[in-house]
Amino acid sequence: MPGDAGSVAPGDPQGEDARVWDVVVVGAGPAGASAAYAAAVTGRRVLLLEKAELPRYKTCGGGIIGPSRDTLPPGYELPLRDRVHAVTFSLNGRFARTRRSRRMLFGLVNRPEFDARLVEHAQKAGAELRTGVTVARVEQHGATVPDRRTVAVVLADGETLLARAVVGADGSASRIGAHVGVKMDQVDLGLEAEIPVPETVAEDWAGRILIDWGPMPGSYGWVFPKGDTLTVGVISRRGEGAATKRYLDDFVARLGLAGFEPAVSSGHLTRCRADDSPLSRGRVLVCGDAAGLLEPWTREGISFALRSGRLAGEWAVRIAEAHDAVDARRQALNYAFAIKAGLGVEMAVGRRMLAAFEKRPGLLHAVITGLRPAWQVFADITRGATTLAGMVRNNGVARRALEALDRREQGRAPRGRGVNGARSPQ
Repeated sequence: MPGDAGSVAPGDPQGEDARVWDVVVVGAGPAGASAAYAAAVTGRRVLLLEKAELPRYKTCGGGIIGPSRDTLPPGYELPLRDRVHAVTFSLNGRFARTRRSRRMLFGLVNRPEFDARLVEHAQKAGAELRTGVTVARVEQHGATVPDRRTVAVVLADGETLLARAVVGADGSASRIGAHVGVKMDQVDLGLEAEIPVPETVAEDWAGRILIDWGPMPGSYGWVFPKGDTLTVGVISRRGEGAATKRYLDDFVARLGLAGFEPAVSSGHLTRCRADDSPLSRGRVLVCGDAAGLLEPWTREGISFALRSGRLAGEWAVRIAEAHDAVDARRQALNYAFAIKAGLGVEMAVGRRMLAAFEKRPGLLHAVITGLRPAWQVFADITRGATTLAGMVRNNGVARRALEALDRREQGRAPRGRGVNGARSPQ
């Protein structure tokens, strides 16, 4: 059976080389499936572990922007439920304005379908999948580890799997992230409802989403149409759970959707990594939510998961091939550099955008709905023609606007966001 390879009973060192996986990936979401695909396509022996049975529900708007599409495996066909050509912006329910585009801005998917297809592509590339498996811990030293080139992945039932490299992609409450020592400096609470609606209501939303800048600093709500279902959600910083729930209730009522029973109501914490947070430890890498990689302003995480997962899979192969700790460390540092040079720069700009949005949501609303160049930048980002970092680097107006906001903040006491999302006093 597939699960037999790479599995050893405690105290049974015989045949270890034949039983060691090149790469074990923990978590079969977009990050993990991308990592497994990237590693398996090189011909290495790859095992993908998932604690749930697939497909499974995930709290997520399901927006697939340009950077996400560009990172998908060759031949992957997006299971789109709608194609977005228009965005309605509102400021806590007021001053609504719709901007339209002839070209598609981005697509909308249901995560169970999207994730399952990614896993299928990883399997077609040669990765083996085990579901219903919970990882208790990873060990890089001790009796379960036969040599320094090996990592032990210990399952909740006591089974031990051996690998030359491990990729942690097990979500924002990652056990692998805890092993690596990932630190978070921004935690937010997202609440979401999947609301089935009649055809007449669905037709009104087809091809159009709503983004509502919310009543709490840094909060916003969204409506994403997916055929006969509307995904309606809000997000705000952690620590304001009651206010966030009121925002969602008020938002749903304002939209005239309170009379429809949600098929699913869920919540989820999103976590952004601290700048100095590690991305590896020994032969273990982390990516996606497990590494705290997502855009701090919008909290968009799918594109970050796909891109970081692909990089993690590629560098996990290099780590698996490393014959000593020095070489493994060199490859892990190369992975960290690749993440920080790309996604890290985007996150830094996202933090600046979030700070500006928290202070002046009305100004942002006025700019994006009233100035065509600002709308064009939004459209370019969603299509993948640029990124937040590229916007600041290449757009002089955007760069000067952010620099002006930065100057206004100079001389003020820092307003940090700790792991509980609370603001530090001024």
